[in-house]
Amino acid sequence: MTTRLTELSILFLSLVKWFLLASVVGLLVGLSSTLFLILLQSSIALTQSFPYIFLLLPVSLALSGVMTARFAFRARGYGTEQVIRAIHQEGGKIHPRVIPVKFIATIVTIASGGSAGNVGPCAQIGGALCSAFGQFIRLEDVDRVRLVVCGISAGFAAVFGTPVAGALFAIEALWIGRLSYGALFPSLVSAFVGHQVAANLGIAYLSPVSPSVPSLTIPFFLSVGLAGVTFGVAAFIFVEIMGLGKRLAILTKTSSVLTGVTGGLILIAVTFLFSDDYLGLGWATVSQALKGDDLPWYAFAVKAVTTSVTLNFGGSGGILLPLCFYGAALGSALANGLGLDPATFAALGLVSVLAGATNTPIAAIVLAMELFGPAIAPYAATSCAMSYLLTGHRSVIPTQLLHESKSPSFSLASQQEIEGATWSIKSRRTTFTKIFFGKPSSPESSDD
Repeated sequence: MTTRLTELSILFLSLVKWFLLASVVGLLVGLSSTLFLILLQSSIALTQSFPYIFLLLPVSLALSGVMTARFAFRARGYGTEQVIRAIHQEGGKIHPRVIPVKFIATIVTIASGGSAGNVGPCAQIGGALCSAFGQFIRLEDVDRVRLVVCGISAGFAAVFGTPVAGALFAIEALWIGRLSYGALFPSLVSAFVGHQVAANLGIAYLSPVSPSVPSLTIPFFLSVGLAGVTFGVAAFIFVEIMGLGKRLAILTKTSSVLTGVTGGLILIAVTFLFSDDYLGLGWATVSQALKGDDLPWYAFAVKAVTTSVTLNFGGSGGILLPLCFYGAALGSALANGLGLDPATFAALGLVSVLAGATNTPIAAIVLAMELFGPAIAPYAATSCAMSYLLTGHRSVIPTQLLHESKSPSFSLASQQEIEGATWSIKSRRTTFTKIFFGKPSSPESSDD
C-alpha cells in the first residue's frame, strides 16, 4: 500500500508540475504567435495595396536567404522540421537567434507574395522560446524536450484554433508509427492556453464549416474510398515536388542571392501565366473551396509548384497551410469531376493530404472534427488512414524518425530520419498471397 501511495503522489506532483509549466508555455507561445500573426497580417494588408508587389519576389527571397544563411541557418525552410530535429538530436536546444530571424524572414517572404504558411513559424518561434525558458529554469534534457513539444502544440493551436488537433499533431509528428504519450497532457494544456490567448487577443480563425455530409451509403463510402486513394497519391506527389525543388535549388547553392533571385523569377513567371491566387498564405482560396465555390481544376498543382519554389529557393515560412490549400483544392476538383458535393470533399482533401504528407492521421482526423463537426468523422477517418498509408515512407517533415514500417512487406532500419531512410522489399518474390495473408504462397517463396 505504501508503494502505491508513493507512486500516486509522484504522479500527482508530476501532473501539477506539467500543468504549471505547460500553462506558462501556452502563455508565451500564445503571445508570440499573436504578435507574429498580427504583424504578418498588417504587412500583407500593406503590400496588397500594390498590385504588382510580387515583382519584388526575387529581392525578398534573396534577402530571406541571406538572412537565414548568415544569422540563423535553422530559420530557413518550413520551421516545424527544425524544431523536430532539435528535439531528436539536440536535447531540445534551439538558439535564441532563430526567433528574430524566423520572424523577419517569414514576414519578408509572405508579405511580398511567397507561397508559405504561418503555422511552422509559430511552432519554431514558440519552440525556441520554450527552449530558452527550459534552459533558464535549468530543466534536464528530457523535460526541456517535452517543453519544446508543448511549443509546437501551442503554435499549431494559436494559428488553427484547434487545440486538441494541435496537441495530437505535436506528439504524432515526431515519429512515424509512434506517439509520444508522455507529452500528451502538457501538450493539451499548452494548446488550450495558447489558443485562448490568441483568440482573446483578436486572432480570427477559419469559420467552422459544417458541410452537408450525406448519410452513410455504399456508393458514397466508395466515393470516399476513391478520394482517399487520390489524396494519398497526391500527398506522395506533393512530397516529391518539394524534393524536386530542393534538388533544383542545389544547382544555385553557391550563392544565396542567386538562389533567391532565381526562385523569385520563377514565381513571377508562374503568376503571369496563371494568377496571384497561388501566392501568399492562400486562406481566401481555402475558404472558397470549403464553401463549395468553383476553383480552377489545376489550382492544387500550381500551389504545389509555388510552395516548392518559395521554400527551397531562399524563402522562409510554413508548409502546413500550403498543404491545406493543396488538399482542399484537389478535393474540390475531384468532387466536381465526379458530381459530388465540392465542399465536403474539399474538407476531406484538406485533412487527408495533411495526414499523408505529414504522417499524422490521428491529428488530421481530430482536426476534421474540430473544424467541420462530428458528422464528417467516419469519412475523414477513412480517407486520412488511406492517405497516410499510400504516402509511403516519405514526408514533408524530413526530420521525422521512422519507428515502424507502414507494411510488413518492407524492411527498414528504425530510428532514422525519414529524409535519409533506407528501406527495401523483404522478398523479391513477394506475391499477392504474401501481401494479403502475410505468408508465402508456397514453401519455395520464402524471404530472401
